[in-house]
Amino acid sequence: MAEQIPVTSACAALDFPRSTFYWLRQPVMPQVAVPRRCSSRGLTAAEKETVRDTLNSERFCDSSPRQVYATLLDEGVYHCHWRTMYRILDQYGEVRERRNQLRHPTYQKPELLATGPNQVWSWDITRLKGPVKWRYFYLYVVIDIFSRYIVGWLIAHRESEALARQLIGESCRKQQIMRDHLILHADRGAPMIAKTMAQLLDDLGVGKSHSRPHTSNDNPFSEAQFKTMKYRPDYPQRFGSIEDARLWARTFVNWYNQEHRHTGLALMAPATVHYGLADQVTAKRQQVLQAAYEQHPERFVKGVPIAPKLPEAVWINPPLISGDGLMIETDTHTEAIPAITGGSSGAQAGSRVGGSWPTCEALDAAEHRTMIASRWDCRHNPAALP
Repeated sequence: MAEQIPVTSACAALDFPRSTFYWLRQPVMPQVAVPRRCSSRGLTAAEKETVRDTLNSERFCDSSPRQVYATLLDEGVYHCHWRTMYRILDQYGEVRERRNQLRHPTYQKPELLATGPNQVWSWDITRLKGPVKWRYFYLYVVIDIFSRYIVGWLIAHRESEALARQLIGESCRKQQIMRDHLILHADRGAPMIAKTMAQLLDDLGVGKSHSRPHTSNDNPFSEAQFKTMKYRPDYPQRFGSIEDARLWARTFVNWYNQEHRHTGLALMAPATVHYGLADQVTAKRQQVLQAAYEQHPERFVKGVPIAPKLPEAVWINPPLISGDGLMIETDTHTEAIPAITGGSSGAQAGSRVGGSWPTCEALDAAEHRTMIASRWDCRHNPAALP
């Protein structure tokens, strides 16, 4: 309609700026970058290279341009202003942190798998309140993550890598750990990362794994065991002496290993799982449930009840699994995955009440199995366990 209606009337009717209309009709001219004209007062290329070499020299590589500028002035040398120094560095992409600062490494996420006892152990140290304020006793506990069985413990007046080495060594000996069949996981406390501890594990053929700094979720089994301990009804607010602490801890460890029905173990005691009696206990539970169903089938609307099953595998930080069952690759790597071992034997490493240096005591596997069988007979009175 350009032939019938003038541009001015059309722009007024459409409320469109007439100047913009004419500007849009002009052909687009390619923009040519005009090189910046060098000032006659600027530094020459040779002088700029001299300034850059000075800033990147071994003497000034950790100093800012302002400090270099002031230092050279005090020595009677002037190249340029410190702002010009920044511009010269910016041309080469060198304007950044120039100091040699400490940079924390990227810690790997531990991914540990246990499909049976004595494949992965976790250990930690917790404080027990003493008789007065600011007085503590230190409880060392080593736990098997598959069976939740406390394989070793001691209480001392301090945290020490020497005591930790003794506890780990005695626990491995009493559990008859073979070389390259166990991973020991811990956080990054001083006794855990001590060089002497690493040397002991290397001598025993035990792999080591550590949590990431400030990540308590990487050591969940030890943390959960400490919470179970400190939330017991008989846990005292303070211990009168280290002997009282050791006496109470011995009672607690015996209850935890032999009587505590763990929700992560199909409500079985850790000793039952650790010494290979889980299948027998599950079978006997199933017989009881079957008899209850046959007696009153109307009470079980979903059919025969099934006894809870023991988990086949236990993970620390399991890898991500997609919907189709494929493992998703992440930027972290498995720090240590243990080999599958055979049957385990051995027993608990504890602490002795007397003496200033904590020692370890133990029961062998046969005594544990006899104790479990006798307790089962007394409570349930089924046929004796084989």
